[in-house]
Formats: sequence, C-alpha cells, structure tokens
Amino acid sequence: MPSSKVSSRRKFLQQASFLGAAAVAAPSMLTASPLSTNEKVADGYTFLFQGDSITDGNRSRNMDWNHVLGHGYAYLIAARLWYDLPAKGYHFFNRGISGNKVTDLAQRWQDDAIAIKPDLLSILVGVNDVNAAISGDKNFTVASYENDYRALLTQTKKQLPSTEIVICEPFILPVGRVKDNWDKWQQEIIGRQQVAKKLADEFNLIYVPLQETFNQALKKAPADYWIWDGVHPMPGGHELMARQWIKQVNKKIRIS
Repeated sequence: MPSSKVSSRRKFLQQASFLGAAAVAAPSMLTASPLSTNEKVADGYTFLFQGDSITDGNRSRNMDWNHVLGHGYAYLIAARLWYDLPAKGYHFFNRGISGNKVTDLAQRWQDDAIAIKPDLLSILVGVNDVNAAISGDKNFTVASYENDYRALLTQTKKQLPSTEIVICEPFILPVGRVKDNWDKWQQEIIGRQQVAKKLADEFNLIYVPLQETFNQALKKAPADYWIWDGVHPMPGGHELMARQWIKQVNKKIRIS
C-alpha cells in the first residue's frame, strides 16, 4: 500500500480512537448527495451497522481492530469489501448492542448513529422486541414496533438526508426454545417482518430479506446448522447474511 494511504489510514484510526462513537469524515463525505440507482459509491464511503446481538457479534468497545467489528455478518461484509477494494478507502463501524430493541436504539441514536454521519446505515432489529412480547411485556406490540421504528427513521432522514439506509428483515428458525413455542414466535416475528418491509417501502430504503433466505438454506442443512438457538446465527448463517446483504445493497448502489 502506498505510504500516503498508510498514513491516512493511521490518522483515521487515531482520530476515531479519541472520538469513540463519532466517525471522522472528510468534508466531501459530510455533504454527499443521495446516490442514483446503481451509482458507484465514492472513495472513503462509511458504513455503520446498528442492531442487537446478531450485529454486535461480541465486538470490543475500543479501537482494537482485531475485535472491533465483532465476529458476525458485519465483520464478514467489511472483510470482503476491504479485501476486494483496498483503493476505495472504505470505513466500517459496528454499534450493535446485545439485547437491544427499537426503543433502546432510540435512546442512544444521537451518539451511536447521527453523530457518526455514515454514508450508509444498516439496521437489524426486532427479535428482542419479539422476545419481550412472548415473555408477557405488553409494552412491546407489533404496533409499538412500527411506531417506534418509524420515528427512528423519520429522525434519521431529517438529520441525515443523504445517508442511504438499509433495513434488514428480522428472522428466526425452529431451534431450541423458539421451536418449543414456534407458533407464538412465528406470529410475533411475521408481524414485525411485515412492518420492516412496509417501512422500507414507505421511506424508499434498501431492504434485505433474510427469512426466506434462511428458509431456502434448510434445503442444504438443518436449522441448527444455520442458527444454533433459533435466533443467533452460526458462522454459516452469518456468511449467508453477508452474501444476501451485499447482493441486495448492490442492486441500488455499487459497493463492490
């Protein structure tokens, strides 16, 4: 790698370590215009992954680049794009937090999303909302999920009008406790899957369908090969997600 790029990369990491959640972006990134369909993204493009434990992937909370992106689909996406396109100067951030529901995202959104000013924001959330509902918490309904998610997206579009937003479909497979109460889990997840698709259409966002992708994967191997507990993917499941994510995002904007 040319010395200028190495120096630039080191400078970026040093700045990010001081600012924590806030991404340091070049002025051209902060004033980027919305991309046309399938337009190639600019150099220095910044990706932010948001969500719950599936996104978190046991990431570190410091600038240890051996662990900072976790060990899930976000890591795999970053690894592939960084390897294939080093000249693009892509930046990746993971701010997923285990156990988060939409309401939890809202509480930390200003610092963990808006302040980073990503060019692309990817969100996967919903399975903890389902778990709360099944556990008997009546505050977490399909209607509340829709209202809270819409408010989050409205805030984001207002404050970051040029940011591309990706909505990932929440998903489950019949394994463990999910299988033991399958009908209820299906009922609750389907409602939120429909909301996720509805909001993606309403806000003209990129949508990544995942449930059918996992369903089709059952033709190759049993459910616990892909998702060990019905909720959290195995390594092959994260690879499945990464491939589907890149495929769907590339339909609108050319990242690879």
